[in-house]
Amino acid sequence: MSVEFDFLTPTDKPALVGLTTPELQDTAKTALDQLGYKVHTAINHGEFLHKFAQVPYQVVVLEETFSSTTPEENESLLTIQRMPMSMRRHAVFILFGFSMATFNPMQAFQQGVHAVVNPAEMFLLIQLIQKAVGDNDLFLHTFREGMKTLG
Repeated sequence: MSVEFDFLTPTDKPALVGLTTPELQDTAKTALDQLGYKVHTAINHGEFLHKFAQVPYQVVVLEETFSSTTPEENESLLTIQRMPMSMRRHAVFILFGFSMATFNPMQAFQQGVHAVVNPAEMFLLIQLIQKAVGDNDLFLHTFREGMKTLG
């Protein structure tokens, strides 16, 4: 087994992609690249969770059936949903699924993510990522400023 090293600088914007469907993975990687993110991919739950624990990713894109046949078997999604906010606050989570209505806030809330995307609307992905990140930044602005003042 070879170990892949990817060095991040303070100016990098890391993103983690956990998509099983090759077409979705290619589209997501391209969109994130165009937005200036340094994209890492995971091929299974172990790799996804290991990478997430190592790097403070700014954007995480996950498929509802990533490395599983049903959303209930998706260990990566279940781990994220159960994770304390202090461990996941740095990332914007975007969940892909055919059962999702793109940018439905109630579905996103139910899934414990920032945004949901139906793969049928992948052509909007760049704008959807920008909106999710922008909304999250606006929401957490006061919190982050308070943390800077205290820290």
